Amino acid sequence: MNALPALRAPRWAPLAALLTTSVLLTACGSGNDSSSGSNRPKSGGTLTFAVGSDAGCVDPQQVGSNESIYSVRQTVDSLTDQDPRTGKIVPWLAKSWDINADATEFTFHLRSGVTFSDGSQLTAQVVKDNFDAVPKLGALGVLAQGYLSGVKGTTVVDPLTVKVTFGRPNAQFLQATSTHSLGIESSASVKKTPQQKCSDGVIGSGPFVLKQYVQNQSITLAKRTGYDWGSSLWSKKGEAYLDKLVFKVVPEAGVRAGSLQSGQVDAISSVGRANEVALGGGQVTLLSRANPGVVFGLGVNNARPLLKDVKVRQAILAAIDRKQIADTVFPTGTQPATSVLAHTTPDYTDLSSDLALDAAKAKSLLEAAGWKAGSDGIRAKGGKKLRLTISWFPNAATNQPALELVQQQLKAVGIDVVLKQGQVSQFATTLQGGDFDLVWSNVTRSDPDILRTSFSTQLANFYRLPATSLDTELSGQAATTDTAKREQLVEKAQRLIVRNAYNVPVVELQTQLAVAKKVHNLDFDSGSRIQLHDTWIG
Repeated sequence: MNALPALRAPRWAPLAALLTTSVLLTACGSGNDSSSGSNRPKSGGTLTFAVGSDAGCVDPQQVGSNESIYSVRQTVDSLTDQDPRTGKIVPWLAKSWDINADATEFTFHLRSGVTFSDGSQLTAQVVKDNFDAVPKLGALGVLAQGYLSGVKGTTVVDPLTVKVTFGRPNAQFLQATSTHSLGIESSASVKKTPQQKCSDGVIGSGPFVLKQYVQNQSITLAKRTGYDWGSSLWSKKGEAYLDKLVFKVVPEAGVRAGSLQSGQVDAISSVGRANEVALGGGQVTLLSRANPGVVFGLGVNNARPLLKDVKVRQAILAAIDRKQIADTVFPTGTQPATSVLAHTTPDYTDLSSDLALDAAKAKSLLEAAGWKAGSDGIRAKGGKKLRLTISWFPNAATNQPALELVQQQLKAVGIDVVLKQGQVSQFATTLQGGDFDLVWSNVTRSDPDILRTSFSTQLANFYRLPATSLDTELSGQAATTDTAKREQLVEKAQRLIVRNAYNVPVVELQTQLAVAKKVHNLDFDSGSRIQLHDTWIG
C-alpha cells in the first residue's frame, strides 16, 4: 500500500503527542472499558443516548452539528479511517490506496463483498456517484464540498478501483476521505435531493441502519445484520454488539444529567461544569477529549459596515477574557483559545500572546476608530451606537452562558451586544444568507485544511472576507506535499486570521460525555465524535 508516508508521518508526529495529553479518559485504554475476565463483551441490548439538540437532518454528508453526527455517523462507512492516537490514515472501505508524486491523483482499491443496507454492492461506480454529487448538496454540504474543491473528476478504473483527480496538488484529501462528510452512500441515496436525504435519511453500508427519525425528538438505529467490513481500527470483527441505538433530544443539561442518574438513559452529551460533581463517581464515567479544528469563537461577517474596520474587529479580539469564559462555563479542563485552531490540530501555532485580554488596548483601538464613549458607557460615532448582534444556536448548553459573558466583556469597553437565538437547523442558511454580524460557531476536523474550508474567498466564504494574501497561504498549504512547507503556510494563515481578527477565537471545544458504567468501549474517533460499533452493555 503506497499511502505516501512522506506526506503523512512527519506531520502527524506532533499530533500524537498532543492527543496523548488531551484525551482525559477515566479508564485505561480508550473509551470506558472496565471489562475484566468475568465481564466479557456481550451482544444485544439497546443504548439510549440523550443529546442536547437536533440539526434537522439525518444525512451524514450534510450534518455539521456534533450532536447529530453522533448518530448518523453510525450509518455510513468511509474509504479510510484516522487513528485518534497517532493521526495515521488506515484502511476501511478502501483496503489500500496509491497517491501520485504531486498529490493530484488518489487511487483507492476497494474491499470486495461490501453491501449497502438495500442489498446493493459497493463498487467504484458508487464512489464516483457520491463524489460527483457532492457539489449539488447545497448550503448544508459545505464541508464535503470543501474537501472536494478543485476536483477534475472521479474515474472508474475497474469495478473495485476508483481514481480521484484534482487540478492541482491536494494534500488534504486523504484525511478528508476519513470524515463523515465523505461517508459513502448507496447510488440510490445519491440520486435523492439533498432535502429528501435530510428528512428521510440515507442508505449506507455502516454497522447500523436508520429505523426512525422524529425531528427534534429522536433518532433510532438498528444493528445491520451481516455487517463484516469495519474499520481496521475496530477491535470487534463483523456485526456490532448492540442491537439498537436510540438518540433522544433533551435540550436541558440538568434533565439529561438526571435522566442518566435515574437510569432512563445510558449516556449523555454536552456535560456542563454545573453537572460534573453530581455525575462524577458512582455509576457514571465522564469522558473528555478536545476537538481539533477551528475553535469556538465569533465568526465575523467582514462585509458588515461596522466590522469592515479592522480596528473594531481587533478591539473585540482584545476585549474578551477567554480564561474567565473557559473556567466559568465550560467543563473542567477546557482550554482558552490560543489560536484559531485547537492545539490538537496538526500544524497548530501558539498565538496566545495575540489573544491575551487587554481591555485598555480595546478601548484605544475604538477611540482611534472614532468611537467615543457615551454617558451610558456605550460608544457612538456620528450619532450611531456601536451595537452588534451575535447570532447563536442552542446546540450546546454552554453557548448561552458563554455569550452572556462575552456580552458583559464587550460592554465593558463600550460595545453594545444583542444576543439573537436561532434554531439549530437554521445555522447553515444563516451563514449562506449573510444576515448576521457575528455568529458563535466552531468546526471540527483533524486537519489544518479546515482553515481553507472556513476562510478562503475562493470557496463558500460565508464570513465575507476580502481577497488578500491569506488566500495564497490557504491554497498553498492544500497544494504542497512538503510537510515543512505546509506547516509554515498554515502558521502564516493562522497569524493572518488572528491578527486581522477575521475570526475571534474564544475557547477550545472539549467534548465531554457522561456514560453509565455498564456501558463499555464507547470510544472517541479522531474528530472527538463517537464510534459505537465496539460498544457493549453488561
